[in-house]
Amino acid sequence: MKTYNEDALRLHHQRFGHEGKLFAAPARVNLIGEHTDYTGGLVMPMAIDFRTAAVLSKRDDQRAVFYSANYEEEASFEVASLERAPKGHWSDYPAGVLWSLQQQAIRVSGFNMTLAGDVPLGAGLSSSASVEVATALALLAHAGAALSLEKLANLCRRAENEYVGAKSGIMDQFVVAGAVTHRAMLLDCRSLTFELLPLPDQVRVVICNSMVKHAVATGEYGDRRDEVESGQSVLQRERPGVQLLRDATLEDLEACKTKMSAASFARCRHIITENQRVLDAREALLRDDMKRFGSIMVEAHKSMRDDFAASCKEVDTLVEIATQQPECFGARITGGGFGGCTVNVVRTEAAEQFVTTLKKQYAAKTGIEAQCFVSAPSDGALAMAANGGVL
Repeated sequence: MKTYNEDALRLHHQRFGHEGKLFAAPARVNLIGEHTDYTGGLVMPMAIDFRTAAVLSKRDDQRAVFYSANYEEEASFEVASLERAPKGHWSDYPAGVLWSLQQQAIRVSGFNMTLAGDVPLGAGLSSSASVEVATALALLAHAGAALSLEKLANLCRRAENEYVGAKSGIMDQFVVAGAVTHRAMLLDCRSLTFELLPLPDQVRVVICNSMVKHAVATGEYGDRRDEVESGQSVLQRERPGVQLLRDATLEDLEACKTKMSAASFARCRHIITENQRVLDAREALLRDDMKRFGSIMVEAHKSMRDDFAASCKEVDTLVEIATQQPECFGARITGGGFGGCTVNVVRTEAAEQFVTTLKKQYAAKTGIEAQCFVSAPSDGALAMAANGGVL
């Protein structure tokens, strides 16, 4: 990764004529706990070794200039003139972070920033949170400010929710900022307390990109969240003690079935059962029981496919192929859904053969060449910075 960082620094110097300081943030994959975060639920993500680099140098004026190496485009404006007016453009994500900082009364003077990354776009690996956290760390350093993990994650979440307009929860920004190498993170999205859980050396996580892109700022992701929140509001009204869907039981949901739409009932059932699956997965990891952990992943995929209606035939095909391989403990869709990636837990010594078989069979069934990546849990942005890992 050192060469990648050097390339980003060199690119910034070539474009702007100044040496810049580099900050980086990883991508993430969620092992289990899908669509639970925005109702105060439980998730189990980990950071992976894709990343976004943000290289910043100061300007003598008060302009903000963002250059995306991936899009080969520049966006610029006066810092003081930034308003909450997203353009549906890649620049909304870094601009949203600057806007969010301004809402916190953190003053940022003029700067040039180069953004470069290798996080696959539209794959459900949180390229947006990677950009947001890298941008936030660069701008905070430029402003001479610092934030705690919780405040940093919330600042970036606000950029995505209130500026970009994507109805995502806190999970992505929190784990991208706060992950620790060799550990999965069990995050309580209401209290923002977390537990770091080891993944056994006997397994690797294989991420497989179906090559079907999704977008969370518009479309079905937002529809699903609306359906969830509609059901949650019924439970809050009808069942004392239910503040968020996190508090509801299946018995609560069943008692309110006739007061909500069939879609809301199914979406809420997924989330209630998914929170329990996260707790069950934690116990399986603590017992080093990867067979049980894998079976929970498969249950989670079925729930995302059937109750949440957020899978697609290509992703289902990937999961079907994976779970037929003896070296695979479990597989499921990961991310917001409607395309993107699967996450697979595979025996370490068989990971490369698993990838070969999966890609071959997926191409034969769909005509699509999947992208696969073998990973262990990586450091988040704060740990990388603390360990000197950005250079």
